[in-house]
Amino acid sequence: MFKDKVAWVTGASSGIGLELARQLNAQGAFVILSARRPDILQDVKQNLAYPDSAYVQELDLEQSGHFPDLAAGLVKQFGRIDFLFNNGGVSQRSEASQTPVEIDRRIMEVNYFGNIALTKAVLPFMQSQKSGHIIVVSSIAGIFGFYLRSAYSASKHALQGFYESLMLEEEKNNIHVTIAYPGKINTEISINAVTATGDKHGVMDRNQSDGIPASTCAKSILKAVRARHTSILIGGRETKAVYIKRFFPSLFRRIIRKQKSM
Repeated sequence: MFKDKVAWVTGASSGIGLELARQLNAQGAFVILSARRPDILQDVKQNLAYPDSAYVQELDLEQSGHFPDLAAGLVKQFGRIDFLFNNGGVSQRSEASQTPVEIDRRIMEVNYFGNIALTKAVLPFMQSQKSGHIIVVSSIAGIFGFYLRSAYSASKHALQGFYESLMLEEEKNNIHVTIAYPGKINTEISINAVTATGDKHGVMDRNQSDGIPASTCAKSILKAVRARHTSILIGGRETKAVYIKRFFPSLFRRIIRKQKSM
């Protein structure tokens, strides 16, 4: 499915994005690697199975004003964009009452506005070619809120509303949407999470260190894309909470209160 296709992956410097890039490249896709650190992306590129089938494009999701020009330039250079993996984002480790609204806005700017701005920049080209697939890496926190994740959870809930609407609207243009909801995945997301002061959390939380490998998560996402699933829930025992919340909400409230935030 991915052979000779063009796939744009954000957040490709580490974690799930890095593993998506590796697996897509190994399966024959031409991969556009994006993140804020082009030096790290160059290392990622050189360690791919097929480095010549990759291109480094620096991208800051907080600076979305130039995204339309950026997307147009990439389409001009590579002919098309078949897959957009919206994976870049930032997590949070701070209580709502202690978090200045400026931090909430920053998290929303990266996780929501930057995300949908890139999609809107790519969408006209997918509409023109009458094909495309947009993959959104959300979070289990996009299904229910959790300690120290108020703004993060809000941003992921917002993505669900946007992309569930988009998948209905763009079905007529043969454009597909898959929303992935990872649970506990072994990545550095907690290390890079934003605190109430705007600084990095700087700690590998147990929820991440004990999580499933990012490579396993990426493999599950690509399997869902091949099957054109509209959503996929990925993780371990924590994913059961989604079904408990749906069918036994009172039990869910009792269980979630006892969970450790980090």
